[in-house]
Amino acid sequence: MTLLEYIVFSFSSLFVIMDPITLVPLFLAMSPRDTPEQRIRTARLACTIAAGVLAGFALLGRFVFEFLGITLPAFQIAGSLVLLLIALDMLRARRSPVKETEAETVEAAAKEDIAVTPLAIPLLAGPGAISTTLLLHSKAATVPQQISLYACIAVVCIVSYFVLRLSAQGARWIKPIAMNIVSRLMGLLLAAIAVQFILNALRDLNIARF
Repeated sequence: MTLLEYIVFSFSSLFVIMDPITLVPLFLAMSPRDTPEQRIRTARLACTIAAGVLAGFALLGRFVFEFLGITLPAFQIAGSLVLLLIALDMLRARRSPVKETEAETVEAAAKEDIAVTPLAIPLLAGPGAISTTLLLHSKAATVPQQISLYACIAVVCIVSYFVLRLSAQGARWIKPIAMNIVSRLMGLLLAAIAVQFILNALRDLNIARF
């Protein structure tokens, strides 16, 4: 995989799994009493924290694997199954409980500060995003690819911030049917990415066996 191909693959994978567009209704529902300025401040803090969490897992994930004795193909398959579950829910245009349960959403609506939890964790930097980051880091064969992964994390979080910032006024320009269409398209793409990760893991297992 060339550097450009890796960058495109990393950015698209992270953007699809973080899915800031379909996060907009939850963001507004969890901040009903906030002013637009407060929402913008919350979005900025949440995206900054999410970027730090994902970058931290990309940096330290390999050492966690070694400490726990987890092989890379095993994690690739496990992480891919998590992504596949999220993708199936996205194809049905519903929020995946893998990212956040209904009880967490209700609890968040009553919180004064939602930036750290649940907005940053687990909505932006949840199990799916963390798994994707670790999988992408495992595929970074060169130092430029590793650096580009951190750049992609930063860019996706910046894009997520601007999406949430635009929605701070109430997001009247976003129609529910349009969001459902986007969610299904992203779900299909995410399912393909998850299956590809599984195929890559199985291929690595066969190479290691022989």
